Amino acid sequence: MNNKFAAQPLGGSIRRFIQNTQAELTERSKALAFFLENRMGPIMLAWLIIFGFGAALRSFFALSPIYSARDLAEITVPYLLIGFAPLIGYALASGSFPRGLLSAQPNIRLAFYGRWRKLDVVSARQHPLFGPTGFMASLLLGMLLNIPVRSFEFLMAVPAMNSHAPDWGTAIFQIMAFDAIAMNLLYMVCFIMALRSVPLFPRMLAFAWALDIGLQLTIAKQVAAIPDLPPQVAYALQDLLSGNIKKVVISAAIWLPYLLLSNRVNITFRQRIAVS
Repeated sequence: MNNKFAAQPLGGSIRRFIQNTQAELTERSKALAFFLENRMGPIMLAWLIIFGFGAALRSFFALSPIYSARDLAEITVPYLLIGFAPLIGYALASGSFPRGLLSAQPNIRLAFYGRWRKLDVVSARQHPLFGPTGFMASLLLGMLLNIPVRSFEFLMAVPAMNSHAPDWGTAIFQIMAFDAIAMNLLYMVCFIMALRSVPLFPRMLAFAWALDIGLQLTIAKQVAAIPDLPPQVAYALQDLLSGNIKKVVISAAIWLPYLLLSNRVNITFRQRIAVS
């Protein structure tokens, strides 16, 4: 009997601890979403300064000589486009999906699994689970951090080279720069769509994952066709490309079930709630 009565307060304490922890994490996620929504200007400025410094160092230690303004532009322009790609993505997404916009639901559903009850737009927005908070905030932060991670991987792994370098060196520099530019822009668009609760966000993220993998495979095929490519360079680039693919596959494996089944995601982006 004593053990039974002793277990009840202990069980209640554990439940209260879990509830308090969940409430605290929810509040922190709301604060994070609010910070990201209202501080993107300073974040973008800090990004340009930090990446610009790294790109300037990389350009200074370029592996090919710089004899003219054209030689310098062949190196600096790709870095400038990588640095400004997130800003362009932010401007495009913010202009297309301003704050408070009530975006229409897509006519065709792609997420069929589960039993759902449709909510009207007002009920969905008034629901406690509406919005990019809770576990969703981790996905937001991950998409945003993916931009500097991929950009600085490019800075570290791909030496700056212009047309005075061997053809394989120039080709690799330009191809990998295009990859970083495209994905920086696209992941920023996905980030803003998630932050603004745009219904098409899950599809856009799935498209970004598919395009990311497709780009890595295309780059690998193009690089393999470059004549006179040193074996050690081919092996290093193969490791980089396969690493990028693994990161995308792991992200999709983690987040795709959440994007399909989460009540928060379905309320926020699909205006429906699970029927028990």
